Amino acid sequence: MESLKSEKSKKEYEEYVESVTPKHCLIRNMGKAFLTGGLICVLGQILLNLFLHQAGLDRDTAASWCSICLILISVILTGLNLYPLLVKFGGAGALVPITGFANSVAAPAIEYQKEGQVFGIGCKIFTIAGPVILYGIFSSWVLGVLYWMWNWFLRI
Repeated sequence: MESLKSEKSKKEYEEYVESVTPKHCLIRNMGKAFLTGGLICVLGQILLNLFLHQAGLDRDTAASWCSICLILISVILTGLNLYPLLVKFGGAGALVPITGFANSVAAPAIEYQKEGQVFGIGCKIFTIAGPVILYGIFSSWVLGVLYWMWNWFLRI
């Protein structure tokens, strides 16, 4: 009898989980990510062209200013709580570009500012971006060592 009740409650729980779990369409999500990331890249290209042709900057300086502007726009949208809406719509399309990285640094800074400069912002600012930085540096170091070893073996 106890086993039958347990089976029934397990089945009810599974039905409940199924009913509250959001359904995702992979093709639609990929399309939204492509659109969102593409629009961010188009904005970046427009800024780059403006800095190159209107401001008369050289390519490297224009690219730097373009990155700075995209980061600034991302931080402002994060501060206005609009970037999370963009992420909710575009998923990886909004998280992968430099704007997503700026959002991942600005969001914890805004969230933990009430805890103070040191124990709030200072301790929590890289909560999301920290692992990306850590593993990015580590993997580039490993690849650099492998590249060096490959070249060393080719010289032998």
